Amino acid sequence: MDVFAVEGLPEVRPGDDVAGLIAGQTDLRDGDVVCVASTVVSKAAGRQADLADFPADERAERIAARIGEVTGEEKDPRFAQAVLEESEELLTESPFILAVTRFGHITVNAGIDRSNVPDADLLLLPEAPTAEAEAIRAGLRERTGGDVAVIVTDTSGRPFRLGQRGVALGWAGVAAARDWRGERDRDGRELGVTVQAVVDELAAAANLVTGEGDGGTPAAVVRGFEFGDHGERDALYRDPENDVVRQALREWSYVRD
Repeated sequence: MDVFAVEGLPEVRPGDDVAGLIAGQTDLRDGDVVCVASTVVSKAAGRQADLADFPADERAERIAARIGEVTGEEKDPRFAQAVLEESEELLTESPFILAVTRFGHITVNAGIDRSNVPDADLLLLPEAPTAEAEAIRAGLRERTGGDVAVIVTDTSGRPFRLGQRGVALGWAGVAAARDWRGERDRDGRELGVTVQAVVDELAAAANLVTGEGDGGTPAAVVRGFEFGDHGERDALYRDPENDVVRQALREWSYVRD
């Protein structure tokens, strides 16, 4: 399997054709997986915003003040308001805001970015990353004739571990996970729980070559990946009612309040 960055992409602006930009900079083959950073997907969709667009309500003021008390760092209540408006639920309000986005992803500050946003204060996550992945995939097929998969990626922290890694927000043309349940190990024992989050692993591989900061390479191609003869699952996010971590966070937050 090869993984390489798509070089030479310009600064993406609202209204830009992400599929056209990628197709113009690389020769794609059937079976390739194109991983695209959510930042450029959001920029093309006009998801930039200014803090002035989010006048803070009483809850946002309270959240910002509480974070400031805990961390000693001032938090702009308008930023807290932006997180509230981009979230379905807050799991924690301090010492940081852990939010559930409207499409099910759980991340700090609802994934709102303040880096590499030249024309605004904030960059919001795509509203519907899987729909965006499907649109980019269709655009690539139209321009190249190739049958490729597309993953919209972001970087995210991990419970119990330091550092961030690439994760999938939306995907098209590839199942979210390999389902190994029912297969057998080398000793003949049947696997009962193993479901491999393939799209997250591909997103992490892509992040190794796209990098962070000022790299300017927001897309990568994974070539030679084979899903194999396994069961497929397209669910990536846990059912909220059966997610013990989410339930524990809710209880911890309630106790703290």
